[in-house]
Amino acid sequence: MEVNGAVFIHNMPLTDGKTGGNPAGVVIDADELTVSQKLHVAQQAALSETAFVSKSNVATIKLEFFTPTRQIAHCGHATIATFSLLRQLGRVSNGWSSKETIDGCRDIAIDGNTVLMEQRSPTYRTIEKGSQLAAKIAQSMGISTGQIYSTASPAVVNTGNSFLMVALPDERSVAAIRPDQRSIESISDELDLIGYYVFSTTTKVPGRHAGARMFAPRFGIAEESGTGTAAGPLACFLYERMGVGDTEIAIEQGRLMQPPSPSVIQVALDVDSSRISRLMAGGTGVVMRSITVEI
Repeated sequence: MEVNGAVFIHNMPLTDGKTGGNPAGVVIDADELTVSQKLHVAQQAALSETAFVSKSNVATIKLEFFTPTRQIAHCGHATIATFSLLRQLGRVSNGWSSKETIDGCRDIAIDGNTVLMEQRSPTYRTIEKGSQLAAKIAQSMGISTGQIYSTASPAVVNTGNSFLMVALPDERSVAAIRPDQRSIESISDELDLIGYYVFSTTTKVPGRHAGARMFAPRFGIAEESGTGTAAGPLACFLYERMGVGDTEIAIEQGRLMQPPSPSVIQVALDVDSSRISRLMAGGTGVVMRSITVEI
């Protein structure tokens, strides 16, 4: 909301229960802000992403997303944060809504405190075993090439954004990786990735499907605690590449960060003739604080 040269940012984490989560900034009524002002606000908010809400002629709202360094096409947890806030403010209701982004429109499903965002059917690019690229990926995480193939072949998965999926044997292996942020940024540039999503099927809460860590230095994010746009591709990878039979998938993230900031992302897969036709991913957001930024 623009008032006397100031914008108010609502900090809305995607949480696991009532604690932890991945903070995202949400600025409502941002119609009059310029791109440079939005980037300035995102830098002052100092969060991994900040969402800006304005009017749309083709969807419920228009959403734009900025990291502290650049604009990005989509952000899952900032979308969940936005619609959670709008639901609390009475601006949207239970049922179906939609968002307009620079990359088209996506459906949003709201059920009480849970918000799910549409993602597209997945595409895969498997990283060839024995390739120079495979060796570089392993080296960028401080582990052996054999480790990244010990559970499943790593692959770039895209449901609207590209993430590198790397499966490791257990939680200890995921916790032990030592990311080389410069190398990860370079490989992410080469493959046009948002970042790495490194996971195992070990979880803290029984019945969930994977525990993950996410690294996106290309977008100024050393490690992120909740990433809906990555959890969707991971759910597809689990279902189509690792034999997980469930179509309702729960992904833990942020528990292995220092300090821990746990989040859980829910993914619902639509399957047609054994192939994923689309998916909905999201969770629950709560307002933690509001700050004012001068522009």
